[in-house]
Amino acid sequence: MFSRLREDITSIIQKDPAARNAWEVITCYPGFQAIVMHRCAHWFWLRGFKWLGRFTSHVARVLTGIEIHPGATLGRRVFIDHGFGVVIGETAEVGDDCTIYQGVTLGGTSLSRGTKRHPTLEPGVIVGAGAKVLGGFTIGAGAKIGSNSVVVKPVPAGATAVGNPAHVVKKEGAQSEAGAAQLFSAYGVTQNSDDPISKVLHKLIDHAVSQQEQIEKLTQAVSHAGIRCDNPDMKDKIDPKQINILVD
Repeated sequence: MFSRLREDITSIIQKDPAARNAWEVITCYPGFQAIVMHRCAHWFWLRGFKWLGRFTSHVARVLTGIEIHPGATLGRRVFIDHGFGVVIGETAEVGDDCTIYQGVTLGGTSLSRGTKRHPTLEPGVIVGAGAKVLGGFTIGAGAKIGSNSVVVKPVPAGATAVGNPAHVVKKEGAQSEAGAAQLFSAYGVTQNSDDPISKVLHKLIDHAVSQQEQIEKLTQAVSHAGIRCDNPDMKDKIDPKQINILVD
């Protein structure tokens, strides 16, 4: 037990530059306190003391603002940062080295008892503040869920999901396992990770501008051939810079 506590404290100090020492983590980090209390509640739950497990979970919620059902499974070195408003459902599974920020919900969309209703987070997943992961599917290892995203379908390993509903952006380029283990993106934010919808819109705008230029060239060629063509209204021309600013 004490080895797992040391792991948790070390992981928090590594991931949070505001954490100065172990005593500060133990006394001032509600995420750490909630996980310790959850382990007690989970122990009761697995041994048939259901009410005692739920009551321990309830006390933890009152003290920390974090609600973890005693039936949920949490791995090693899970870090709940800030934590207020985090809700983790009964059949949720959180893998080793996952990071969850405030306001996150790992929720279920089914009322069927005895079924897998809540998501599974594989090792190394980062879930940004306010994100909602709803359903009994799997978020792949090392995936990142952007802040305030609403995820309702599986996310591949190493990918980033952003938006409402969330759109998946696959990670560009291969990366070694050692490099992936050292990579940490606070709040699920990655460098140069544009919204996939905006990327598609930018491509459509560029395509429309290219077509506009081709039409102008064809119109000029037809006019030189002696065929009369009405000149297009210059006011209706697409201004790519103006539209791209609106899309960004």
